[in-house]
Amino acid sequence: MNKTIIDRIGNTPLVKSIALNSNPNVDLYFKLEGNNPGGSVKDRAAYNMIKTALDTKQIDSSTKLIEATSGNTGIALAMIAGVFKLSIELVMPKTATKERVQTMRAYGAKVTLHPDGIEGARDYAEHKVANDGYYSFNQFSNENNWIAHYKTTGPEIWRDTNGKVTHFVSSMGTTGTIMGTSTFLKEKNTDVQIIGVQPTEGSKIPGIRKWPKEYLPKIFNPSKVDKVYDVSQEEAIQMARRLAREEGIFAGMSSGGATTIALKLAEQLKDGIIVSIICDRGDRYLSSKLFE
Repeated sequence: MNKTIIDRIGNTPLVKSIALNSNPNVDLYFKLEGNNPGGSVKDRAAYNMIKTALDTKQIDSSTKLIEATSGNTGIALAMIAGVFKLSIELVMPKTATKERVQTMRAYGAKVTLHPDGIEGARDYAEHKVANDGYYSFNQFSNENNWIAHYKTTGPEIWRDTNGKVTHFVSSMGTTGTIMGTSTFLKEKNTDVQIIGVQPTEGSKIPGIRKWPKEYLPKIFNPSKVDKVYDVSQEEAIQMARRLAREEGIFAGMSSGGATTIALKLAEQLKDGIIVSIICDRGDRYLSSKLFE
């Protein structure tokens, strides 16, 4: 069995809530994407974007790659680019945690920190593409972002719930996870409810955004999401802490946000099987105030 690190992307565990869910008629499952080798759900999209670009000869080992990222996609791209011997510059908000920056550099990527948040990072990367001969995967408009989840995340959830999943809950950043998973699950059963999670006005939750219209990801199709709920920064923080203490699941703030909404949903339902994405691991937030 010649398994490489790339072969370990996907097929992440689906574990049942043992403490937080109090409705005996509803099963709540957590999809543990932190178990991917790069530590997040973004390994799936990063691999699909890089592999497709290589296979279609859009890039090769001499291509100068650049990507704007809030963190997890950058780590995934850095890891997979290193495996394929590609050089990449990753542009992040300067507020990014030290762990994220150091992890990308450990994988061999160049990291540029931008003062104007993720929007500024995106503008910087686009300028480099337009003027300096760089290639960007542009995760916000790259179809291979959501297709990765159509090919892997959706089928895994369907398989591991024996086709009985009734609700899927995911925080929304690039929206690749929710778009691809929705597309697959709706093909299997149009009654499956797809629930998106975004921050309340003024809340800052790493990895998820309520985008200004001009920055809305081009891959986002609102018809594929049945309901969108807002979650506050404080709710997301407290739930991330509860996930660690009560469920033994060490995850970031966006996972706390998704879990908050999944639990509210569980309280409202007469019965059902909810799957909520735990998109990364908590260890990349240790220098932040999340677990203080």
